[in-house]
Amino acid sequence: MDDDLVGTQTPQRRITDPEEALALLERAVPGLTDLRRPTRAVIDWAGFEESLDTGLPADYKYLAEWYPTFAMGDFLLVHLPEPGEEDRSLQAIRRTLAVLADAWLEPGLGLLAHPAPGGLLPWGESCDSDKFMWNTTGRSPQDWIVTVASRGGAWWHYGGGAVQFLAEYCNGILEPWGLPPIDLEVPPC
Repeated sequence: MDDDLVGTQTPQRRITDPEEALALLERAVPGLTDLRRPTRAVIDWAGFEESLDTGLPADYKYLAEWYPTFAMGDFLLVHLPEPGEEDRSLQAIRRTLAVLADAWLEPGLGLLAHPAPGGLLPWGESCDSDKFMWNTTGRSPQDWIVTVASRGGAWWHYGGGAVQFLAEYCNGILEPWGLPPIDLEVPPC
């Protein structure tokens, strides 16, 4: 694999408020609201985060409380824990981390899997094996940025959170560096 760190895209303004980030995503992907839960789900975040040995960004947790796992355009799958099935989500994350550590990550580029300091922690993937992860560097999970590993071997960073990344990828603000244009259809998973 020809690993190449392309660079970092920085949003005009980093959105740190989870409600604002979700509203931006819902505007970018209007069909997404068809999947929105009628009431906010209760997820065992304390147990989930303890098992991961890290907290998680507030925007991601807010997204998971209002939405189940979903795909965008039969391309990008956003993994979200389900109430009562947190262990299943943790097992999936651990499997993905093992794959990342074995086949994708390059210590020479500073790309290590969580729980290594600053290690990458997956939150989504594409049908073409692109990986969408948090770079866990920062004082808190709210400081984490997104790292994308595209199927062509290029790596790049996005200086915002996962939900803002999804919104800006879908509304065309983000330069998709190695990713195809996204179809905004949201089929049920």
